[in-house]
Amino acid sequence: MENHNVYEKPVTLGNILKFAVPTIVMTVFMSFYTMVDGLFVSNLIGTNALSAINLTAPVIQLVTAISTMFATGGSAVIMKKMGEHKTGEAREDFTFLILVNVIVGVLMCGVGYLAMEPIFAQMNLSVDVSGYCVEYLSRYLLFTVPILLMNNFTLYMIASEKATLSLVCSVAGGVLNMVLDYVFLAVFGMGISGAAIATGMGYSVTAFVGLFVFSKRDSLLHFKKPVFRFRVLANAATNGCSEMATALVTGIITMMFNWTMLTYVGEDGIAAVTIIMYVLMFASSLYTGYSYGVAPMVSFYYGEKNHEKLKKLTVCSLKIILYISFVMAAFSFFLTEPLVSVFARPGNPVYGLAVTGNQICTLALFFIGFNIFASGMFTALSNGVVSAVLAFCRSFVFMLATMLVLPALLGVNGIWLATPVAELMALALSAAMFVKYRKRYHYS
Repeated sequence: MENHNVYEKPVTLGNILKFAVPTIVMTVFMSFYTMVDGLFVSNLIGTNALSAINLTAPVIQLVTAISTMFATGGSAVIMKKMGEHKTGEAREDFTFLILVNVIVGVLMCGVGYLAMEPIFAQMNLSVDVSGYCVEYLSRYLLFTVPILLMNNFTLYMIASEKATLSLVCSVAGGVLNMVLDYVFLAVFGMGISGAAIATGMGYSVTAFVGLFVFSKRDSLLHFKKPVFRFRVLANAATNGCSEMATALVTGIITMMFNWTMLTYVGEDGIAAVTIIMYVLMFASSLYTGYSYGVAPMVSFYYGEKNHEKLKKLTVCSLKIILYISFVMAAFSFFLTEPLVSVFARPGNPVYGLAVTGNQICTLALFFIGFNIFASGMFTALSNGVVSAVLAFCRSFVFMLATMLVLPALLGVNGIWLATPVAELMALALSAAMFVKYRKRYHYS
Protein backbone atom coordinates (compact mmCIF):
# COMPACT_ATOMS: atom_id res chain seq x y z
CA MET A 1 0.00 0.00 0.00
CA GLU A 2 1.55 3.31 -1.05
CA ASN A 3 1.94 5.96 1.63
CA HIS A 4 -0.10 8.91 0.45
CA ASN A 5 -0.95 10.21 3.95
CA VAL A 6 0.37 13.67 3.22
CA TYR A 7 -2.12 14.07 0.38
CA GLU A 8 -5.01 12.64 2.38
CA LYS A 9 -4.73 15.16 5.22
CA PRO A 10 -7.24 18.03 5.39
CA VAL A 11 -6.29 21.17 3.48
CA THR A 12 -5.60 23.65 6.27
CA LEU A 13 -3.17 26.54 6.56
CA GLY A 14 -1.03 24.52 8.95
CA ASN A 15 -0.84 21.45 6.71
CA ILE A 16 -0.10 23.55 3.63
CA LEU A 17 2.72 25.35 5.39
CA LYS A 18 4.15 22.07 6.71
CA PHE A 19 4.32 20.90 3.10
CA ALA A 20 5.52 24.19 1.59
CA VAL A 21 7.83 25.76 4.17
CA PRO A 22 10.69 23.30 3.55
CA THR A 23 10.60 24.11 -0.17
CA ILE A 24 10.47 27.84 0.53
CA VAL A 25 13.55 27.63 2.74
CA MET A 26 15.16 25.40 0.13
CA THR A 27 14.66 27.80 -2.77
CA VAL A 28 15.83 30.71 -0.62
CA PHE A 29 19.08 28.87 0.03
CA MET A 30 19.36 28.08 -3.66
CA SER A 31 19.04 31.78 -4.43
CA PHE A 32 21.92 32.40 -2.01
CA TYR A 33 24.29 30.44 -4.26
CA THR A 34 24.63 33.23 -6.84
CA MET A 35 24.21 35.96 -4.23
CA VAL A 36 27.09 34.62 -2.16
CA ASP A 37 29.25 34.52 -5.27
CA GLY A 38 28.35 38.15 -5.89
CA LEU A 39 29.11 39.11 -2.28
CA PHE A 40 32.59 37.58 -2.27
CA VAL A 41 33.40 38.61 -5.83
CA SER A 42 32.37 42.25 -5.38
CA ASN A 43 34.30 42.65 -2.12
CA LEU A 44 37.40 40.57 -2.88
CA ILE A 45 37.80 41.15 -6.64
CA GLY A 46 35.74 44.21 -7.62
CA THR A 47 32.62 45.43 -9.39
CA ASN A 48 34.03 44.51 -12.83
CA ALA A 49 33.99 40.87 -11.78
CA LEU A 50 30.47 41.36 -10.37
CA SER A 51 29.40 42.68 -13.78
CA ALA A 52 30.88 39.57 -15.39
CA ILE A 53 28.66 37.29 -13.30
CA ASN A 54 25.63 39.17 -14.61
CA LEU A 55 26.89 39.00 -18.19
CA THR A 56 27.21 35.20 -17.97
CA ALA A 57 23.68 34.93 -16.52
CA PRO A 58 21.94 34.36 -19.89
CA VAL A 59 24.01 31.23 -20.56
CA ILE A 60 23.47 30.00 -17.01
CA GLN A 61 19.75 30.67 -17.37
CA LEU A 62 19.69 28.39 -20.41
CA VAL A 63 20.93 25.51 -18.25
CA THR A 64 18.38 26.41 -15.59
CA ALA A 65 15.62 26.66 -18.20
CA ILE A 66 16.11 23.13 -19.52
CA SER A 67 16.35 21.56 -16.07
CA THR A 68 13.32 23.49 -14.84
CA MET A 69 11.28 22.35 -17.82
CA PHE A 70 11.97 18.68 -17.14
CA ALA A 71 11.61 19.06 -13.37
CA THR A 72 8.30 20.93 -13.18
CA GLY A 73 6.74 19.32 -16.25
CA GLY A 74 7.92 15.84 -15.34
CA SER A 75 6.75 16.17 -11.73
CA ALA A 76 3.27 17.19 -12.89
CA VAL A 77 3.01 14.23 -15.27
CA ILE A 78 4.34 11.71 -12.77
CA MET A 79 2.30 12.88 -9.77
CA LYS A 80 -0.86 12.91 -11.90
CA LYS A 81 -0.20 9.23 -12.65
CA MET A 82 0.36 8.61 -8.94
CA GLY A 83 -3.05 10.18 -8.25
CA GLU A 84 -4.49 7.81 -10.86
CA HIS A 85 -2.74 4.89 -9.05
CA LYS A 86 -0.45 4.10 -12.01
CA THR A 87 2.53 3.72 -9.68
CA GLY A 88 4.73 1.39 -11.74
CA GLU A 89 4.33 3.44 -14.88
CA ALA A 90 5.12 6.64 -12.98
CA ARG A 91 8.41 5.16 -11.73
CA GLU A 92 9.41 4.06 -15.22
CA ASP A 93 8.74 7.56 -16.52
CA PHE A 94 10.69 9.08 -13.65
CA THR A 95 13.80 7.05 -14.46
CA PHE A 96 13.47 7.78 -18.16
CA LEU A 97 13.28 11.54 -17.60
CA ILE A 98 16.34 11.50 -15.34
CA LEU A 99 18.33 9.77 -18.09
CA VAL A 100 17.17 12.39 -20.56
CA ASN A 101 18.48 15.09 -18.21
CA VAL A 102 21.93 13.49 -18.11
CA ILE A 103 22.16 13.27 -21.91
CA VAL A 104 20.97 16.85 -22.38
CA GLY A 105 23.45 18.07 -19.74
CA VAL A 106 26.42 16.54 -21.53
CA LEU A 107 25.36 18.08 -24.84
CA MET A 108 24.80 21.51 -23.31
CA CYS A 109 28.21 21.49 -21.66
CA GLY A 110 29.92 20.79 -24.98
CA VAL A 111 27.99 23.45 -26.88
CA GLY A 112 28.65 25.99 -24.13
CA TYR A 113 32.41 25.57 -24.37
CA LEU A 114 32.32 26.04 -28.12
CA ALA A 115 30.13 29.14 -28.04
CA MET A 116 31.20 31.21 -25.03
CA GLU A 117 34.34 32.95 -26.33
CA PRO A 118 32.74 34.11 -29.62
CA ILE A 119 29.71 35.41 -27.69
CA PHE A 120 31.71 37.57 -25.29
CA ALA A 121 34.08 38.75 -28.02
CA GLN A 122 31.15 40.42 -29.81
CA MET A 123 29.95 42.40 -26.78
CA ASN A 124 32.61 45.17 -26.90
CA LEU A 125 33.50 44.67 -23.25
CA SER A 126 36.67 45.81 -21.55
CA VAL A 127 39.48 43.25 -21.51
CA ASP A 128 39.10 42.68 -17.76
CA VAL A 129 35.34 42.08 -17.85
CA SER A 130 35.53 39.83 -20.91
CA GLY A 131 38.27 37.75 -19.27
CA TYR A 132 36.23 37.39 -16.10
CA CYS A 133 33.23 36.20 -18.15
CA VAL A 134 35.15 33.40 -19.88
CA GLU A 135 36.92 32.36 -16.67
CA TYR A 136 33.70 32.14 -14.65
CA LEU A 137 31.58 30.37 -17.26
CA SER A 138 34.25 27.85 -18.27
CA ARG A 139 34.34 26.53 -14.68
CA TYR A 140 30.59 26.70 -14.19
CA LEU A 141 29.83 24.57 -17.26
CA LEU A 142 31.76 21.65 -15.74
CA PHE A 143 28.81 21.18 -13.39
CA THR A 144 26.04 21.20 -16.02
CA VAL A 145 24.88 17.62 -15.39
CA PRO A 146 24.84 17.94 -11.56
CA ILE A 147 22.90 21.19 -11.88
CA LEU A 148 20.25 19.55 -14.07
CA LEU A 149 19.97 16.62 -11.67
CA MET A 150 19.81 18.96 -8.68
CA ASN A 151 16.82 20.86 -10.05
CA ASN A 152 15.02 17.62 -10.87
CA PHE A 153 15.79 15.76 -7.64
CA THR A 154 14.73 18.79 -5.62
CA LEU A 155 11.15 18.57 -6.91
CA TYR A 156 11.02 14.77 -6.97
CA MET A 157 12.10 14.64 -3.32
CA ILE A 158 9.21 16.97 -2.50
CA ALA A 159 6.78 14.83 -4.51
CA SER A 160 8.10 11.70 -2.75
CA GLU A 161 7.25 13.17 0.67
CA LYS A 162 10.93 13.95 1.34
CA ALA A 163 10.66 17.73 1.46
CA THR A 164 12.75 17.85 4.64
CA LEU A 165 15.57 15.93 2.97
CA SER A 166 15.40 18.28 0.00
CA LEU A 167 15.66 21.19 2.43
CA VAL A 168 18.65 19.64 4.21
CA CYS A 169 20.43 19.11 0.88
CA SER A 170 19.80 22.70 -0.18
CA VAL A 171 20.99 24.11 3.13
CA ALA A 172 24.07 21.88 3.08
CA GLY A 173 24.82 22.92 -0.50
CA GLY A 174 24.37 26.60 0.36
CA VAL A 175 26.64 26.37 3.40
CA LEU A 176 29.25 24.45 1.38
CA ASN A 177 29.10 27.16 -1.31
CA MET A 178 29.67 29.91 1.27
CA VAL A 179 32.58 28.09 2.90
CA LEU A 180 34.24 27.26 -0.40
CA ASP A 181 33.77 30.83 -1.67
CA TYR A 182 35.79 32.04 1.30
CA VAL A 183 38.39 29.29 1.00
CA PHE A 184 38.86 29.58 -2.78
CA LEU A 185 38.79 33.40 -2.97
CA ALA A 186 40.11 34.68 0.35
CA VAL A 187 42.54 31.88 1.26
CA PHE A 188 43.76 30.44 -2.04
CA GLY A 189 43.20 33.53 -4.21
CA MET A 190 41.62 31.56 -7.05
CA GLY A 191 39.66 34.59 -8.27
CA ILE A 192 36.35 34.38 -10.05
CA SER A 193 36.97 30.79 -11.15
CA GLY A 194 36.92 29.80 -7.46
CA ALA A 195 33.47 31.34 -7.11
CA ALA A 196 32.17 29.29 -10.04
CA ILE A 197 33.63 26.04 -8.69
CA ALA A 198 32.20 26.75 -5.22
CA THR A 199 28.74 27.26 -6.71
CA GLY A 200 28.96 24.10 -8.80
CA MET A 201 30.03 21.99 -5.83
CA GLY A 202 27.19 23.42 -3.75
CA TYR A 203 24.69 22.44 -6.44
CA SER A 204 26.17 18.94 -6.62
CA VAL A 205 25.14 18.02 -3.08
CA THR A 206 21.47 17.47 -3.97
CA ALA A 207 22.45 15.64 -7.17
CA PHE A 208 24.60 13.05 -5.36
CA VAL A 209 22.14 12.57 -2.49
CA GLY A 210 19.30 12.16 -4.98
CA LEU A 211 21.12 9.40 -6.85
CA PHE A 212 21.44 7.50 -3.57
CA VAL A 213 17.90 8.16 -2.27
CA PHE A 214 16.10 7.25 -5.49
CA SER A 215 18.09 4.04 -5.80
CA LYS A 216 16.31 2.73 -2.69
CA ARG A 217 13.10 0.85 -3.36
CA ASP A 218 11.39 2.08 -0.19
CA SER A 219 11.10 5.56 -1.71
CA LEU A 220 7.70 6.51 -3.14
CA LEU A 221 9.54 7.33 -6.37
CA HIS A 222 12.60 5.22 -7.17
CA PHE A 223 14.64 4.14 -10.15
CA LYS A 224 13.15 1.36 -12.20
CA LYS A 225 13.98 -0.04 -15.61
CA PRO A 226 13.05 2.93 -17.83
CA VAL A 227 10.58 2.70 -20.67
CA PHE A 228 10.82 5.18 -23.53
CA ARG A 229 7.47 6.86 -24.02
CA PHE A 230 7.57 9.76 -26.41
CA ARG A 231 4.27 11.07 -25.08
CA VAL A 232 5.72 11.32 -21.57
CA LEU A 233 8.70 13.30 -22.83
CA ALA A 234 6.42 15.53 -24.90
CA ASN A 235 4.00 16.06 -22.02
CA ALA A 236 6.82 16.86 -19.60
CA ALA A 237 8.27 19.36 -22.06
CA THR A 238 4.86 20.89 -22.78
CA ASN A 239 3.83 21.13 -19.14
CA GLY A 240 7.18 22.55 -18.12
CA CYS A 241 7.65 24.88 -21.07
CA SER A 242 6.21 27.83 -19.14
CA GLU A 243 8.83 27.52 -16.42
CA MET A 244 11.46 26.96 -19.10
CA ALA A 245 10.26 30.07 -20.89
CA THR A 246 10.47 32.03 -17.65
CA ALA A 247 14.07 31.00 -17.03
CA LEU A 248 15.11 31.31 -20.66
CA VAL A 249 13.48 34.65 -21.26
CA THR A 250 14.92 35.92 -17.99
CA GLY A 251 18.30 35.43 -19.62
CA ILE A 252 17.20 37.36 -22.69
CA ILE A 253 15.80 40.19 -20.60
CA THR A 254 19.02 40.24 -18.58
CA MET A 255 20.89 40.80 -21.83
CA MET A 256 18.53 43.65 -22.66
CA PHE A 257 19.08 45.21 -19.25
CA ASN A 258 22.83 44.89 -19.75
CA TRP A 259 22.81 46.45 -23.22
CA THR A 260 20.52 49.28 -22.09
CA MET A 261 22.67 49.98 -19.05
CA LEU A 262 25.81 49.94 -21.17
CA THR A 263 24.16 52.55 -23.40
CA TYR A 264 22.94 54.87 -20.63
CA VAL A 265 25.51 54.39 -17.84
CA GLY A 266 28.29 51.96 -18.75
CA GLU A 267 29.67 48.94 -16.88
CA ASP A 268 28.80 50.51 -13.50
CA GLY A 269 25.16 50.19 -14.55
CA ILE A 270 25.56 46.46 -15.09
CA ALA A 271 26.92 46.07 -11.56
CA ALA A 272 23.93 48.04 -10.22
CA VAL A 273 21.50 45.82 -12.14
CA THR A 274 23.23 42.77 -10.67
CA ILE A 275 22.69 43.98 -7.11
CA ILE A 276 18.99 44.71 -7.72
CA MET A 277 18.52 41.33 -9.39
CA TYR A 278 19.85 39.68 -6.23
CA VAL A 279 17.16 41.42 -4.17
CA LEU A 280 14.41 40.44 -6.63
CA MET A 281 15.84 36.92 -6.85
CA PHE A 282 15.60 36.52 -3.10
CA ALA A 283 11.96 37.66 -3.03
CA SER A 284 11.03 35.55 -6.05
CA SER A 285 12.58 32.49 -4.42
CA LEU A 286 9.94 32.68 -1.67
CA TYR A 287 7.11 32.58 -4.21
CA THR A 288 8.82 29.95 -6.33
CA GLY A 289 9.44 27.79 -3.27
CA TYR A 290 5.81 28.00 -2.25
CA SER A 291 4.62 27.15 -5.78
CA TYR A 292 6.99 24.18 -5.94
CA GLY A 293 5.78 23.02 -2.53
CA VAL A 294 2.07 22.97 -3.34
CA ALA A 295 2.40 21.83 -6.98
CA PRO A 296 2.39 18.08 -6.17
CA MET A 297 -0.74 18.63 -4.06
CA VAL A 298 -2.45 20.44 -6.94
CA SER A 299 -1.50 17.67 -9.39
CA PHE A 300 -2.60 14.92 -7.02
CA TYR A 301 -5.97 16.50 -6.20
CA TYR A 302 -6.54 17.17 -9.89
CA GLY A 303 -5.79 13.54 -10.79
CA GLU A 304 -8.00 12.42 -7.90
CA LYS A 305 -10.78 14.84 -9.00
CA ASN A 306 -11.01 16.19 -5.45
CA HIS A 307 -12.43 19.64 -6.24
CA GLU A 308 -13.10 20.61 -2.64
CA LYS A 309 -9.47 20.25 -1.60
CA LEU A 310 -8.33 22.04 -4.74
CA LYS A 311 -10.55 25.01 -3.92
CA LYS A 312 -9.30 25.25 -0.34
CA LEU A 313 -5.69 24.99 -1.47
CA THR A 314 -6.12 27.79 -4.02
CA VAL A 315 -7.80 30.21 -1.60
CA CYS A 316 -5.23 29.61 1.14
CA SER A 317 -2.40 30.00 -1.36
CA LEU A 318 -3.59 33.39 -2.58
CA LYS A 319 -3.85 34.66 1.00
CA ILE A 320 -0.35 33.43 1.85
CA ILE A 321 1.14 35.08 -1.24
CA LEU A 322 -0.61 38.37 -0.46
CA TYR A 323 0.92 38.41 3.01
CA ILE A 324 4.42 37.56 1.75
CA SER A 325 4.14 40.29 -0.90
CA PHE A 326 3.50 43.07 1.63
CA VAL A 327 6.25 41.85 3.96
CA MET A 328 8.85 41.59 1.20
CA ALA A 329 7.97 44.98 -0.32
CA ALA A 330 8.37 46.69 3.06
CA PHE A 331 11.59 44.81 3.75
CA SER A 332 13.11 45.73 0.38
CA PHE A 333 12.12 49.41 0.49
CA PHE A 334 13.14 50.30 4.03
CA LEU A 335 16.37 48.27 3.99
CA THR A 336 17.54 49.32 0.53
CA GLU A 337 20.69 51.13 1.65
CA PRO A 338 21.97 48.35 3.97
CA LEU A 339 21.26 45.74 1.29
CA VAL A 340 23.11 47.64 -1.42
CA SER A 341 26.05 48.51 0.87
CA VAL A 342 26.83 44.80 1.23
CA PHE A 343 27.87 44.76 -2.44
CA ALA A 344 28.99 48.35 -3.11
CA ARG A 345 30.25 50.94 -0.63
CA PRO A 346 28.78 54.46 -0.41
CA GLY A 347 30.81 56.73 -2.67
CA ASN A 348 31.08 54.08 -5.36
CA PRO A 349 29.01 55.20 -8.38
CA VAL A 350 27.39 51.76 -8.40
CA TYR A 351 25.95 52.43 -4.91
CA GLY A 352 23.80 55.43 -5.87
CA LEU A 353 22.49 53.74 -9.00
CA ALA A 354 21.54 50.59 -7.12
CA VAL A 355 19.82 52.42 -4.23
CA THR A 356 17.56 54.41 -6.57
CA GLY A 357 16.89 51.38 -8.75
CA ASN A 358 15.98 49.08 -5.89
CA GLN A 359 13.51 51.54 -4.37
CA ILE A 360 11.69 51.76 -7.70
CA CYS A 361 11.86 48.04 -8.47
CA THR A 362 10.38 47.24 -5.05
CA LEU A 363 6.94 47.99 -6.53
CA ALA A 364 7.24 44.76 -8.53
CA LEU A 365 7.19 42.71 -5.32
CA PHE A 366 3.45 43.37 -4.94
CA PHE A 367 2.75 41.46 -8.19
CA ILE A 368 5.51 38.89 -8.77
CA GLY A 369 4.20 36.29 -6.32
CA PHE A 370 0.74 36.03 -7.89
CA ASN A 371 2.24 35.71 -11.37
CA ILE A 372 4.64 32.95 -10.34
CA PHE A 373 1.88 31.05 -8.55
CA ALA A 374 -0.53 31.35 -11.49
CA SER A 375 1.98 29.92 -13.94
CA GLY A 376 3.01 27.15 -11.54
CA MET A 377 -0.58 26.18 -10.81
CA PHE A 378 -1.51 25.73 -14.47
CA THR A 379 1.63 23.61 -14.90
CA ALA A 380 0.52 21.44 -11.99
CA LEU A 381 -2.92 21.16 -13.63
CA SER A 382 -1.17 19.80 -16.76
CA ASN A 383 -2.18 22.84 -18.79
CA GLY A 384 1.24 23.74 -20.11
CA VAL A 385 -0.16 25.95 -22.85
CA VAL A 386 -1.83 28.46 -20.51
CA SER A 387 1.14 28.33 -18.17
CA ALA A 388 3.48 29.03 -21.09
CA VAL A 389 1.36 31.97 -22.27
CA LEU A 390 1.44 33.49 -18.79
CA ALA A 391 5.17 32.97 -18.38
CA PHE A 392 6.10 34.11 -21.87
CA CYS A 393 3.99 37.28 -21.72
CA ARG A 394 5.25 38.12 -18.24
CA SER A 395 8.91 37.44 -18.86
CA PHE A 396 9.25 38.52 -22.48
CA VAL A 397 6.35 40.32 -24.15
CA PHE A 398 5.58 42.75 -21.34
CA MET A 399 9.24 43.20 -20.35
CA LEU A 400 10.23 43.80 -23.96
CA ALA A 401 7.53 46.44 -24.36
CA THR A 402 8.42 48.28 -21.16
CA MET A 403 12.18 48.06 -21.82
CA LEU A 404 11.74 49.60 -25.27
CA VAL A 405 9.35 52.38 -24.25
CA LEU A 406 10.09 53.51 -20.68
CA PRO A 407 13.89 54.13 -20.93
CA ALA A 408 13.31 56.18 -24.09
CA LEU A 409 10.84 58.35 -22.17
CA LEU A 410 12.37 58.46 -18.69
CA GLY A 411 16.02 57.54 -19.10
CA VAL A 412 17.63 55.41 -16.36
CA ASN A 413 14.51 55.60 -14.15
CA GLY A 414 12.58 54.08 -17.03
CA ILE A 415 14.88 51.05 -16.89
CA TRP A 416 14.02 50.55 -13.22
CA LEU A 417 10.28 51.04 -13.83
CA ALA A 418 10.21 48.44 -16.59
CA THR A 419 9.97 45.50 -14.18
CA PRO A 420 7.11 46.79 -11.95
CA VAL A 421 5.03 47.86 -14.96
CA ALA A 422 5.60 44.54 -16.75
CA GLU A 423 4.64 42.58 -13.61
CA LEU A 424 1.44 44.64 -13.23
CA MET A 425 0.48 43.86 -16.83
CA ALA A 426 1.19 40.18 -16.17
CA LEU A 427 -1.01 40.26 -13.07
CA ALA A 428 -3.96 41.42 -15.16
CA LEU A 429 -3.41 38.52 -17.59
CA SER A 430 -3.04 35.99 -14.74
CA ALA A 431 -6.32 37.15 -13.19
CA ALA A 432 -8.08 36.84 -16.54
CA MET A 433 -6.85 33.25 -16.99
CA PHE A 434 -7.88 32.29 -13.47
CA VAL A 435 -11.41 33.51 -14.15
CA LYS A 436 -11.57 31.89 -17.58
CA TYR A 437 -10.57 28.38 -16.43
CA ARG A 438 -12.18 28.26 -12.99
CA LYS A 439 -15.10 26.09 -14.17
CA ARG A 440 -12.86 23.60 -15.99
CA TYR A 441 -10.63 22.91 -12.98
CA HIS A 442 -13.03 23.82 -10.15
CA TYR A 443 -10.42 25.66 -8.07
CA SER A 444 -12.83 28.47 -7.14
